[in-house]
Amino acid sequence: MPEGDLLAPPICRLCGTRLKHSFLDLGLTPIASAFVTPELAASGDEPLYPLHARVCDSCLLVQIDAVVAPEMLLADYTYYSSYSPGWVEQARRFAVAMQARLGLGPASLVIEIASNDGYLLQHFKAAGVPVLGIDPAINVAQAALARGVPTEIAFFDADTAPAIARQRGQADLVVANNVLEHVPDIAGFVGGLPLLLRPEGVASFEFPHLLRLIEGVQFDTIHHENYAYLSLLVVERVLAQAGLRVFDVETLPSQGGSLRVLACHRGASHCEAPGLAAVRAQEAAAGLHRPETYDGFAARVRAVTEAFHDFIAETQDQGRRVAAYGAAAKGSSFLNACGVTQAEILCVADRNPAKRGRLMPGSHIPIVSPDALAAADPDDLLILPWNLREEIAPQLYALRGRGCRIWVAIPGLQTV
Repeated sequence: MPEGDLLAPPICRLCGTRLKHSFLDLGLTPIASAFVTPELAASGDEPLYPLHARVCDSCLLVQIDAVVAPEMLLADYTYYSSYSPGWVEQARRFAVAMQARLGLGPASLVIEIASNDGYLLQHFKAAGVPVLGIDPAINVAQAALARGVPTEIAFFDADTAPAIARQRGQADLVVANNVLEHVPDIAGFVGGLPLLLRPEGVASFEFPHLLRLIEGVQFDTIHHENYAYLSLLVVERVLAQAGLRVFDVETLPSQGGSLRVLACHRGASHCEAPGLAAVRAQEAAAGLHRPETYDGFAARVRAVTEAFHDFIAETQDQGRRVAAYGAAAKGSSFLNACGVTQAEILCVADRNPAKRGRLMPGSHIPIVSPDALAAADPDDLLILPWNLREEIAPQLYALRGRGCRIWVAIPGLQTV
């Protein structure tokens, strides 16, 4: 393990309680989105880091206890949101809805933190609403700038927020979609948000819902880029510490089940909507406020990985060739948890050209184009980003027509 890469001792990053309650231990694994060059794979020097998720007995934040520096995770970042049409369409619908709900127009400002390649802000900009993106990954931020979306290349936290507010002004809407789980100091991150919000401004967050992760055995979402796994219970506590209150919650199908949380200054006039009480009740009924609720998850994960091992063994006995689709971080996490390599899976296809020619982290399965996948003519195909199976499956009609069986493995092995 490279010395100095681990930043945090095994204590809760939110409340400081020592973490003793294991949720899932995946051992030493590579960074899930650090796609490997053939030269690095041949050298045998691919770095591995502990990946152990624990639940805090005090504040109930589920988190990985060893933290890889964010700068390392973003050094060669290859995720571009615009490569998912479904994701872009969800962003467009959100933009339309928030313009109407908040009355956004030319005198407004929308800021998105972790704005990636401008996939969301482009919709506000097209409607004449001024925007600002903030993202620390240089390559994706440059893609946003090329799209005409003004973007600050920076990490956002309580230290950088004052300068951004002074230079750009406060916002009517601050969006932080799928970013709370990616910051090691979640309290410090949230602490900067009130500085960006106008008195009646709204902060919008989306994140995969911990309740759905547990119910759906979505263990492949546990990797080094996701420092935390969030419930409404915990997010309300974090926001309250910063002087923000939640007033509405919406459940979303994205990423296997997500929450969209709307918050405002504690003294703002926004009234609580029914969605907030509904999700609070769901989490209470599931027992997310009790540490013992999180016991037994590891055993359920083992059942999934063992079933996949049996499937791979069966295909090999029958002489069937297996490939995969979607070089996503969750795919890396799944393959490494299962101990799968190129000996069992021919290749992984992906639409993103930045990933092709590289190898999946840990498993070292080659990443190829969809055309190369078709030429390989597999007998079985595993969709690794199972949450996008409805979007991906139509792209695989030709393979299916040749008799290829299409599968997902979460929450259990099933055909698509």
